Amino acid sequence: MPSVVIVGAQWGDEGKGKIIDYLASKADVVVRGQGGNNAGHTVIVGDKKYAFHLMPSGVLNKNTLNLIGNGVVFDPEGFLKEMDTLIEQGIGVENVKIDERVHVIFPYHKKLDALEEAARGEEEIGTTKKGIGPCYMDKIERSGIRLGEMLDGEYFKDRLSKQIYKKNRIIEKIYNDTGFNMEETYEAYSKMIDRLKEHITDTTVLLHEALTEGKKVLFEGAQGALLDIDLGTYPYVTSSHPTSGGFCVGTGIGPNMINEIIGVVKAYTTRVGKGPFPTELMNETGDSIRIKGNEFGTTTGRPRRCGWFDGVMVKYTSRINGVTGISLMLLDVLSGFEKIKMCIGYEYRGSILQHFPANLKVLAECKPIYKELDGWHEDISNITAYDDLPDNTKKYIEEIEEYIKLPVKMISVGPKRNQTIIRENIF
Repeated sequence: MPSVVIVGAQWGDEGKGKIIDYLASKADVVVRGQGGNNAGHTVIVGDKKYAFHLMPSGVLNKNTLNLIGNGVVFDPEGFLKEMDTLIEQGIGVENVKIDERVHVIFPYHKKLDALEEAARGEEEIGTTKKGIGPCYMDKIERSGIRLGEMLDGEYFKDRLSKQIYKKNRIIEKIYNDTGFNMEETYEAYSKMIDRLKEHITDTTVLLHEALTEGKKVLFEGAQGALLDIDLGTYPYVTSSHPTSGGFCVGTGIGPNMINEIIGVVKAYTTRVGKGPFPTELMNETGDSIRIKGNEFGTTTGRPRRCGWFDGVMVKYTSRINGVTGISLMLLDVLSGFEKIKMCIGYEYRGSILQHFPANLKVLAECKPIYKELDGWHEDISNITAYDDLPDNTKKYIEEIEEYIKLPVKMISVGPKRNQTIIRENIF
């Protein structure tokens, strides 16, 4: 039962897409378990670039079964656009299956997302306005519409009618904006469900069968652990659980079915949106990292905030995920710096903190305590063996391992599949 969970161990955008793609080429099954098309990652295969949002990365491999688990919130319109793009590129989608339990994102979710974000003013969270939060709100309120329910036209129409009536009242009376036409919405989504119905099934059955048959299963994480609704930097978080435990409830498996948990981290730190960021570099160094690392969002295009590697943060995310090994990404971006810094503690009001604080006000006052290391100037983007890395590069990796108390099992030195150093085989 070889199963591997990939989680982002920072604030997302760690480069999970590349590692997921690399491992997906060896996997029999690839599973998404949380979030929606607010997630985004880019995969480069040869000279082709693919941007995924809802679609599991295993879709690039024709023999891989790709599952969208029950914990995902599903935007049919976004998914079909993504599917059509892949078909145009000659990639088959017949092996993509969507759980009938996923909650569906409707236009009113997106509008409410945007209206509420605008109403927050200076306290905005930085949502992608994809309707993710409002859809999860309906799910928790137990008024959401699940994908399988849309297969029954009359039942779906009744459910949708009640939701549009309720949401229009909120949009019109609270936000003084325009609501939605019931018949137009129903007709548009009925057409979409006709195209989707062959992909809809109970994915928990398929997943259980694959695991019990000993197939290689890759659980594909989206966002990052610090965006977890409970364990992240609340309220600057997403609306689901992008931690390893999220896969249990988001795909319908028990914890004992997970064999390995790989935490993906950049060789530095980035963040999108607002919220405290202890190691942020608002200077030429931060700008240089952003440009060299092409740190702009796959989904939004927003420039990411950049800073030095935060060991305190990664130690925390490794603990809450039960990480068994690290995949260190974008190491090549740090080539050319005379000195490289690594955060090994926080200074807070005269005290030293070694654990990532839960209180956001405390985190906002934390000052990083750095260990400074010598950098390297060599181009490492074509190196495929660990021993061939410059000595200072290896020292940096070893310092991370020593502080986190976990092995760095994979190292990325460029965006392509072959720009990966494997120190320990995962599958």
